Amino acid sequence: MSKKWSIGIVCMLIMALLAACGSSNDSNSGKGNGSEQGGEKPVLKQLGFQRNFDPNQDKVAAFLEEKTGYKVKYETLPLENPDDKLNLLMANNEPYDIVKLSGTQYNRLAVQGALEPLDKLLEEFGPDLLKANPSELFDNAKVDGQIYGIPEKHPRGFVGSALAINQKLLDELGMQVPTTIDEFYELLKAIKEKKGIVPLTGFESIIPEISGAFGVVTSFDVEDGKLIHRLEGPGMKEYLAFMNKLYSEGLADPEWPVNKAETIQQKFTTGKAGMMTYGWGVAPAVTEALHKNDPDATITLITSLKGENGEIGNWVQGGGVSWYIAIPKSSKNKEEAMKYMNMKVQTELFKELAIGEEGVHYEKDSEDRMFPILPAFNDDRGNSDWFMTSTDAEAFEELWLLRVRKDPVLYATFEEIQAKQMPISRSDPTLLAPPLPVVANNLQKLNKLESDYMIKVMAGAESIDLYDKFVADWKAQGGADVLAELTEWYESSK
Repeated sequence: MSKKWSIGIVCMLIMALLAACGSSNDSNSGKGNGSEQGGEKPVLKQLGFQRNFDPNQDKVAAFLEEKTGYKVKYETLPLENPDDKLNLLMANNEPYDIVKLSGTQYNRLAVQGALEPLDKLLEEFGPDLLKANPSELFDNAKVDGQIYGIPEKHPRGFVGSALAINQKLLDELGMQVPTTIDEFYELLKAIKEKKGIVPLTGFESIIPEISGAFGVVTSFDVEDGKLIHRLEGPGMKEYLAFMNKLYSEGLADPEWPVNKAETIQQKFTTGKAGMMTYGWGVAPAVTEALHKNDPDATITLITSLKGENGEIGNWVQGGGVSWYIAIPKSSKNKEEAMKYMNMKVQTELFKELAIGEEGVHYEKDSEDRMFPILPAFNDDRGNSDWFMTSTDAEAFEELWLLRVRKDPVLYATFEEIQAKQMPISRSDPTLLAPPLPVVANNLQKLNKLESDYMIKVMAGAESIDLYDKFVADWKAQGGADVLAELTEWYESSK
């Protein structure tokens, strides 16, 4: 063999060895050995929240595997102490490729360094994810300047509540649906005096239809350009004084502090209470129970009441970020996980994921509105939201409506509440705030402190005269720190 041929063979061997080393390094870096290298797609591992079903046996899992070519093994966190389990899994570097996180979980794991920065992965492998979500959601998902989670936007803003009264009761009293707080008060008095039943039953600390008459709508508000908590505004004290008046005069249920949702529904549907706090979510159950006792009964809604100064309002729920979808640093398939999630928000695939196939899972009416075909829709797409790893945000606003169109009473009540309430309602100014550590560590405790106090004032167990002292205590127990952190974000986001 000539010297020239020998040198050539040696060079070829060296190049092959270098290529093999390069492949090994790429694989160990977590980039994966899937589609871009011409091999089979890797099996991905996804962790989600607990729900009463087996995601691995759900029809959506099979659908996604067929449409994307990715086999995914699904696991769930336990119902009890999910955060403890999540922390343990991340500390042990369990090789999950996709994790669906609450805002609190997301912030904590990002700060701890358990999550992969996604900026470059999104730019290279997630163009559809970037297009499918408003840019401000990604901006607000940043922790120390980097994106560690893909935002999954709540499908749409909505108003959830109203007050309910049996129309027959209004007719018997010869009264109209109240539109002002004074008319509402007179109606309650008439129910007590002429019918001898509980005029109003409920269990909530804040009733938006009433509190809006005093300017209390959202947890946080903006006053003179400054972010404030509702406890700091003048309206809360006036609202609590009014609710205490109703309670002390026997116009509100004496069992209000101990009532549950089921209790108030039973009182209303059996005629023991004239009016109840209500919402479209409970409409089918309440309507069915009412008709069992009174087949001719009709529920009439009492929407937001106008106050003495003309104030009126309600709270727009939803519309923010529901979940953050992250890739742990321990994942061995980071690029493939991003490719898979990017495929799932592409227009046609996402639509079929969300609502299924036309003629099988849904149909259109004469106005081109989509309605679910039951039971196929529930059977095949009842848990589709669990599998989502972000959404086609704009499209999902309409697609989500199929879930309220599953029941005619539910849908009719939803539509009526939106039509009557949305024009005078508003969202909380902190709706799009990113997950913040002080807020995450304190808000649940502060909300309970506030709610418990309001119920006590309403029932006369606490004096409204000590209101300022309670606000000071609330601030001292973390309220001031929460407000400071949110104010810093609010000012920077203007």
